[in-house]
Amino acid sequence: MISKKYAQPLFMILMSFGMSVIMSGVVTAVNTGMVDGFSERWFYSWLFAFPVALIAAFTLAPVMRPFVNKIASKD
Repeated sequence: MISKKYAQPLFMILMSFGMSVIMSGVVTAVNTGMVDGFSERWFYSWLFAFPVALIAAFTLAPVMRPFVNKIASKD
């Protein structure tokens, strides 16, 4: 089991991974179509998308968390 103190970073890593896989796949399909070589193009675009998503998640989380807490209901 992983310690609770690593839950948030692990969540951001896994979400970045999942979202970058989906987004790079969709954008690759829209731009080039589902033709021969799609998997290679998708993987190549994901190699760039994942680090960008990961950096964005770790950079934006400290900014967005207080903002969300401010606008979220206290129900």
